[in-house]
Amino acid sequence: MKIIYKPKNGVPSFYQGYMDCVPDDGNLLLHLENIQSETEQLFSNLSEEKLLYRYQPNKWSIKDLLVHLADCERVITYRAMRIARCDKTDLPSFDENLFVSNAKADKRNINNILKELSTLRSATLVFIESLDEEALERTGTANGYAISARLLVNHIYGHHQHHLKIIKEKYL
Repeated sequence: MKIIYKPKNGVPSFYQGYMDCVPDDGNLLLHLENIQSETEQLFSNLSEEKLLYRYQPNKWSIKDLLVHLADCERVITYRAMRIARCDKTDLPSFDENLFVSNAKADKRNINNILKELSTLRSATLVFIESLDEEALERTGTANGYAISARLLVNHIYGHHQHHLKIIKEKYL
């Protein structure tokens, strides 16, 4: 399996917490596979009551969080692809609260949400594996931050791990 280390420098402060969640062993692809399997095992048999639980009135449900992971993975992978392909366009931000409020995750079946996340992860893994070192080191701008494709592909894992930790601590 291809070795992909997290970035050694050029990590804007916004991304640092996510990068802190990424092991620095170069096994990014394996970690992305493993966290997806862990996610499927953890949530596939939860009751609907637990999947809809919110630990505070304006917080997202577990279903909302899982769809948020899928939405963000799409956006981050798209950004990584644009940067890896030498696109220097300043890529726009997105409003994750707007996305969640319009995704209607709480009305969806958990198996459908997990299938979406799994299918998306498979495509993400194939894309990341296609990137060579030169493409991973390319830089661009997203949401006003100078970032590399390497940072973004590692962010996918760090973001997933960050939310999984929150779910384990506050929801389960």
